[in-house]
Amino acid sequence: MPASPSLDTTTLTVLTVNTHKGFTSFNRRFMLHDLREALRTASPDVVFLQEVLGEHQTHAGRHESWPAQSQYEFLADTLWTDFAYGQNAVYPEGHHGNAILSRYPIESHHNHDVSVDGHEGRGLLHCILRPPALASPIHAICVHLGLLERHRGEQLRRLCKLVSHDVPADEPLLIAGDFNDWRLRADTLMRDCGTSEVFTSRLGRPARTFPARWPLLRLDRIYVRSVRDWRPVPLASRVWSRLSDHVPICAEIAL
Repeated sequence: MPASPSLDTTTLTVLTVNTHKGFTSFNRRFMLHDLREALRTASPDVVFLQEVLGEHQTHAGRHESWPAQSQYEFLADTLWTDFAYGQNAVYPEGHHGNAILSRYPIESHHNHDVSVDGHEGRGLLHCILRPPALASPIHAICVHLGLLERHRGEQLRRLCKLVSHDVPADEPLLIAGDFNDWRLRADTLMRDCGTSEVFTSRLGRPARTFPARWPLLRLDRIYVRSVRDWRPVPLASRVWSRLSDHVPICAEIAL
């Protein structure tokens, strides 16, 4: 197993978390305010969010501390000046999807619908970030794949097609999110995209992220391509285990 190298060039920190719509496991407690404080303490440069609410009228009426704006705007606060949202699921009370929060300008964003056969709404949110100090843009794709393996396989193929068509091979690429890949099949297909998974490449397998209290399943990933280096960043599990049904994963990326 290769040792984790030091990062001695321009770096950014990325974090991905399935927010579970701002609630703990089984919707016991509304924890969005605590989640925002934990994100601010971790202070990543780019945040990938899944299952984040754009609107939910019923919850807004039940919880006095429910924010007036969307959850992703509330989480962005003043720390992440740019954000983008991709709506994936719509219902009478509101809608939810993926979001990316960024310290850097988001030049453009597009949400690609990868729902399969009319089942659960899923999307790939592709943002192009423009850090002022870099000559090339950074491509960031936030992922939340389906619960069925055949759906995930089709969605991974669409992800690789998106990367092939829309992301130049020499421009940095970050792909992060909830892959729901409890059988550990995604890495094979993701290698076809030319990507490396941060935790697998350094520690031998993806991080355990679900359920948050006693993580057993390795569902969440960070993949990179056309970057200089990368390394996993440990997070305080006691802080994060009570904020959602997933624990986040974090990495430093050298560009």
